[in-house]
Amino acid sequence: MARVTEGDLNPEIVKALEAILLVAVEPVNVKLLAQVLEQPASVVEVLCNRLAATYDEAGHGFQLVRVAGGFRLQSRPEVSPYVERFILDGQQARISSAALETLAIIAYKQPISRTQISAIRGVDPESVIRTLQARGYITEVARDDGPGLAVMYGTTPLFLERLGLNSLEDMPPISDFVPDAGVVEALEAGLRVVPDTAT
Repeated sequence: MARVTEGDLNPEIVKALEAILLVAVEPVNVKLLAQVLEQPASVVEVLCNRLAATYDEAGHGFQLVRVAGGFRLQSRPEVSPYVERFILDGQQARISSAALETLAIIAYKQPISRTQISAIRGVDPESVIRTLQARGYITEVARDDGPGLAVMYGTTPLFLERLGLNSLEDMPPISDFVPDAGVVEALEAGLRVVPDTAT
Protein backbone atom coordinates (compact mmCIF):
# COMPACT_ATOMS: atom_id res chain seq x y z
CA MET A 1 0.00 0.00 0.00
CA ALA A 2 1.09 3.54 -0.66
CA ARG A 3 2.17 5.49 2.39
CA VAL A 4 0.31 8.70 3.15
CA THR A 5 1.33 11.82 5.00
CA GLU A 6 -0.64 13.44 7.78
CA GLY A 7 -1.84 16.02 5.25
CA ASP A 8 -3.27 13.40 2.89
CA LEU A 9 -6.51 11.44 2.98
CA ASN A 10 -5.58 8.61 0.63
CA PRO A 11 -8.92 7.14 -0.55
CA GLU A 12 -7.59 3.56 -0.56
CA ILE A 13 -6.32 3.80 3.01
CA VAL A 14 -9.51 5.50 4.20
CA LYS A 15 -11.66 2.75 2.62
CA ALA A 16 -9.51 0.05 4.21
CA LEU A 17 -9.66 1.79 7.59
CA GLU A 18 -13.45 2.10 7.43
CA ALA A 19 -13.82 -1.55 6.40
CA ILE A 20 -11.69 -2.74 9.33
CA LEU A 21 -13.58 -0.59 11.83
CA LEU A 22 -16.91 -1.77 10.40
CA VAL A 23 -16.19 -5.49 10.96
CA ALA A 24 -14.33 -5.10 14.27
CA VAL A 25 -16.30 -6.29 17.30
CA GLU A 26 -13.98 -4.71 19.88
CA PRO A 27 -12.21 -1.32 19.75
CA VAL A 28 -9.10 -1.53 17.56
CA ASN A 29 -5.95 0.15 18.84
CA VAL A 30 -3.98 2.49 16.59
CA LYS A 31 -0.88 0.28 16.68
CA LEU A 32 -2.78 -2.66 15.17
CA LEU A 33 -4.48 -0.44 12.58
CA ALA A 34 -1.09 1.00 11.62
CA GLN A 35 0.37 -2.49 11.23
CA VAL A 36 -2.52 -3.75 9.06
CA LEU A 37 -2.66 -0.60 6.92
CA GLU A 38 1.15 -0.41 6.69
CA GLN A 39 1.11 3.22 7.76
CA PRO A 40 2.73 5.13 10.63
CA ALA A 41 0.65 5.23 13.79
CA SER A 42 0.64 9.04 13.67
CA VAL A 43 -1.00 8.96 10.23
CA VAL A 44 -3.62 6.43 11.34
CA GLU A 45 -4.37 8.59 14.37
CA VAL A 46 -4.94 11.61 12.14
CA LEU A 47 -7.13 9.62 9.73
CA CYS A 48 -9.28 8.29 12.58
CA ASN A 49 -9.75 11.78 14.03
CA ARG A 50 -10.64 13.18 10.62
CA LEU A 51 -13.10 10.38 9.95
CA ALA A 52 -14.72 10.99 13.34
CA ALA A 53 -15.08 14.70 12.53
CA THR A 54 -16.46 13.93 9.07
CA TYR A 55 -19.11 11.60 10.49
CA ASP A 56 -20.06 14.23 13.09
CA GLU A 57 -20.39 16.98 10.48
CA ALA A 58 -22.46 14.77 8.14
CA GLY A 59 -24.87 13.92 10.95
CA HIS A 60 -24.75 10.14 10.52
CA GLY A 61 -26.54 7.81 12.96
CA PHE A 62 -23.15 6.35 13.88
CA GLN A 63 -19.92 7.80 15.17
CA LEU A 64 -16.26 6.86 15.39
CA VAL A 65 -15.14 7.07 19.01
CA ARG A 66 -12.03 6.31 21.01
CA VAL A 67 -12.82 3.80 23.75
CA ALA A 68 -10.78 1.30 25.75
CA GLY A 69 -7.55 2.40 24.10
CA GLY A 70 -8.81 1.99 20.53
CA PHE A 71 -11.28 3.22 17.93
CA ARG A 72 -14.75 1.80 17.37
CA LEU A 73 -17.78 2.58 15.20
CA GLN A 74 -20.96 2.73 17.24
CA SER A 75 -24.47 4.14 17.08
CA ARG A 76 -25.05 7.64 18.41
CA PRO A 77 -26.57 7.93 21.91
CA GLU A 78 -29.55 9.92 20.61
CA VAL A 79 -30.71 7.01 18.41
CA SER A 80 -30.30 4.37 21.13
CA PRO A 81 -34.09 3.94 21.67
CA TYR A 82 -34.45 2.83 18.03
CA VAL A 83 -31.44 0.53 18.19
CA GLU A 84 -32.70 -1.06 21.41
CA ARG A 85 -36.16 -1.57 19.88
CA PHE A 86 -34.59 -3.25 16.84
CA ILE A 87 -32.43 -5.55 18.95
CA LEU A 88 -35.10 -6.49 21.47
CA ASP A 89 -38.23 -6.55 19.29
CA GLY A 90 -37.09 -6.76 15.70
CA GLN A 91 -34.74 -9.69 16.19
CA GLN A 92 -37.30 -11.63 18.19
CA ALA A 93 -39.87 -11.18 15.45
CA ARG A 94 -37.48 -12.70 12.93
CA ILE A 95 -37.25 -16.03 14.73
CA SER A 96 -39.83 -18.36 13.24
CA SER A 97 -42.20 -20.43 15.35
CA ALA A 98 -40.45 -23.56 14.03
CA ALA A 99 -37.12 -22.20 15.28
CA LEU A 100 -38.57 -21.33 18.68
CA GLU A 101 -40.13 -24.79 18.97
CA THR A 102 -36.85 -26.48 18.06
CA LEU A 103 -34.92 -24.23 20.46
CA ALA A 104 -37.29 -25.16 23.29
CA ILE A 105 -36.86 -28.87 22.54
CA ILE A 106 -33.07 -28.54 22.58
CA ALA A 107 -33.12 -26.42 25.75
CA TYR A 108 -35.19 -28.93 27.70
CA LYS A 109 -33.86 -32.20 26.25
CA GLN A 110 -30.16 -31.40 25.70
CA PRO A 111 -27.94 -33.00 24.71
CA ILE A 112 -30.12 -34.10 21.82
CA SER A 113 -29.48 -35.30 18.28
CA ARG A 114 -31.05 -34.13 15.02
CA THR A 115 -32.87 -37.47 14.73
CA GLN A 116 -34.35 -37.11 18.21
CA ILE A 117 -35.50 -33.56 17.42
CA SER A 118 -37.07 -34.82 14.20
CA ALA A 119 -38.91 -37.56 16.10
CA ILE A 120 -40.39 -35.01 18.50
CA ARG A 121 -41.31 -32.36 15.92
CA GLY A 122 -42.26 -34.71 13.10
CA VAL A 123 -40.30 -32.73 10.50
CA ASP A 124 -36.68 -32.47 9.38
CA PRO A 125 -35.04 -29.81 11.59
CA GLU A 126 -31.91 -29.37 9.42
CA SER A 127 -32.52 -25.78 8.23
CA VAL A 128 -33.83 -24.64 11.62
CA ILE A 129 -30.77 -26.08 13.38
CA ARG A 130 -28.52 -24.20 10.95
CA THR A 131 -30.40 -20.97 11.70
CA LEU A 132 -30.13 -21.45 15.47
CA GLN A 133 -26.42 -22.24 15.16
CA ALA A 134 -25.85 -19.16 13.00
CA ARG A 135 -27.56 -16.99 15.63
CA GLY A 136 -25.34 -18.54 18.30
CA TYR A 137 -28.18 -20.02 20.38
CA ILE A 138 -27.13 -23.68 20.01
CA THR A 139 -23.90 -25.55 19.38
CA GLU A 140 -22.53 -29.07 19.02
CA VAL A 141 -21.81 -30.30 22.54
CA ALA A 142 -21.03 -34.00 22.14
CA ARG A 143 -21.27 -37.13 20.00
CA ASP A 144 -23.75 -39.94 20.60
CA ASP A 145 -22.19 -43.25 21.68
CA GLY A 146 -24.48 -45.19 19.32
CA PRO A 147 -23.99 -46.14 15.66
CA GLY A 148 -23.06 -43.22 13.44
CA LEU A 149 -21.83 -41.08 16.35
CA ALA A 150 -24.61 -38.52 15.83
CA VAL A 151 -23.91 -34.90 16.75
CA MET A 152 -25.61 -33.86 19.98
CA TYR A 153 -26.81 -30.27 20.36
CA GLY A 154 -27.12 -28.01 23.37
CA THR A 155 -27.70 -24.36 24.13
CA THR A 156 -24.99 -21.71 24.46
CA PRO A 157 -24.22 -18.97 27.00
CA LEU A 158 -25.77 -16.50 24.53
CA PHE A 159 -29.07 -18.39 24.84
CA LEU A 160 -28.98 -17.91 28.62
CA GLU A 161 -27.96 -14.26 28.22
CA ARG A 162 -30.87 -13.51 25.88
CA LEU A 163 -33.34 -15.14 28.29
CA GLY A 164 -31.79 -13.41 31.31
CA LEU A 165 -30.94 -16.70 32.99
CA ASN A 166 -27.85 -17.57 34.99
CA SER A 167 -27.99 -21.30 34.23
CA LEU A 168 -30.23 -23.95 32.69
CA GLU A 169 -31.47 -24.79 36.19
CA ASP A 170 -33.20 -21.39 36.20
CA MET A 171 -35.48 -22.37 33.31
CA PRO A 172 -39.11 -22.89 34.33
CA PRO A 173 -40.09 -26.56 34.72
CA ILE A 174 -41.49 -27.98 31.51
CA SER A 175 -44.51 -29.19 33.50
CA ASP A 176 -45.57 -25.53 33.74
CA PHE A 177 -46.33 -25.62 30.01
CA VAL A 178 -48.01 -29.03 29.82
CA PRO A 179 -51.66 -29.19 30.91
CA ASP A 180 -52.64 -32.02 33.24
CA ALA A 181 -54.94 -34.84 32.13
CA GLY A 182 -58.07 -33.13 33.52
CA VAL A 183 -57.50 -30.03 31.41
CA VAL A 184 -56.87 -32.12 28.28
CA GLU A 185 -60.11 -34.06 28.87
CA ALA A 186 -62.08 -30.83 29.38
CA LEU A 187 -60.66 -29.39 26.16
CA GLU A 188 -61.50 -32.53 24.23
CA ALA A 189 -65.06 -32.50 25.63
CA GLY A 190 -65.48 -28.85 24.68
CA LEU A 191 -64.23 -29.42 21.17
CA ARG A 192 -66.15 -32.64 20.57
CA VAL A 193 -68.91 -32.31 17.97
CA VAL A 194 -72.17 -33.83 19.24
CA PRO A 195 -74.61 -34.91 16.51
CA ASP A 196 -77.96 -33.14 16.63
CA THR A 197 -80.47 -36.03 17.17
CA ALA A 198 -83.44 -33.70 17.18
CA THR A 199 -83.24 -33.35 13.44
